[in-house]
Amino acid sequence: MTETTGGRAGQVALLGVPIDMGAAQRGTLMGPAALRTAGIKPVLESLGIDVTDHGDVSIDNLAPATGPVPANANHYRDIQAWVRALSPRAFEVAKSGAIPIFLGGDHSLSMGSVNGVARYWHERGRELFVLWLDAHADYNTPLTTMTSNMHGMSAAFLCGEPGLDGLLGDEPRASITSAHLDLFGIHSIDPLEKKLVHDRRIAIADMREIDEFGVAVLIRRVIDRVKAQNGVLHVSFDLDVLDPTVAPGVGTTVPGGATYREAHLIMELLHDSGLVRSVDIVELNPFLDERGRTARVAVELIASLFGQQITDRPTPSNTLRPDRR
Repeated sequence: MTETTGGRAGQVALLGVPIDMGAAQRGTLMGPAALRTAGIKPVLESLGIDVTDHGDVSIDNLAPATGPVPANANHYRDIQAWVRALSPRAFEVAKSGAIPIFLGGDHSLSMGSVNGVARYWHERGRELFVLWLDAHADYNTPLTTMTSNMHGMSAAFLCGEPGLDGLLGDEPRASITSAHLDLFGIHSIDPLEKKLVHDRRIAIADMREIDEFGVAVLIRRVIDRVKAQNGVLHVSFDLDVLDPTVAPGVGTTVPGGATYREAHLIMELLHDSGLVRSVDIVELNPFLDERGRTARVAVELIASLFGQQITDRPTPSNTLRPDRR
């Protein structure tokens, strides 16, 4: 198993997923190129990490899918093609021992990336947990959605909710349980979606809770749960979890998001945990960005996730609390 914790250089595999049909605002197909231009590969390499860029996923030679198209699922066939192409690629990259970073693309890509990674870990006898860093819960189904946009159905699909059952075609579906999903940074949720999240008892840290308790307490709670079950963690990082003043280049900005410093602390604590084995970076829309600002912020945060810090300190971070100096 490849690790980046404790100063040991690891292996990372970059895989672009230029999809933008899942969202209402087009343009996220340029996200992978923007992240590469912002220097994600050289920044990770500067941390002593062996980085391989596998280019972008292609759907050009994929056989057409069959089966019914569900109602209330915009661009279903297009997204189905991407998900069917991505899931086996995600499985193979995870199997290689590298930590895959999926460069998006809108959040519908997670239906393929997480499915493939979950399949790999299930075969290894380990439970996959998913930390959903997002302004939105993305826990709609075709029955609850208000927009029919499929990027808002990603988390629900991953937890086995019905409505998109034929999405993967012949590719094995490797769902996670709702108990292994943590929604973090939420500050926008639809009424029926809220009820479904409540009914499933999904862990949720909204911005009110973050304001009240702080990100450190809440992220450590997630980390402790994963460690207690000998699990591994996938981080699905939607840039709209950040306040629009920090990350304007997304199509679904919601005021009141995480600050720059809060986001870095989340990433630093996740790195200290040694649990992260795969990552999505989604919803970057260069068409809406300000001179590459959001792409640069994304790369800086990923650097923190993989060990960049201002000063050297022991890990895990709780060994150096202020009251113990």
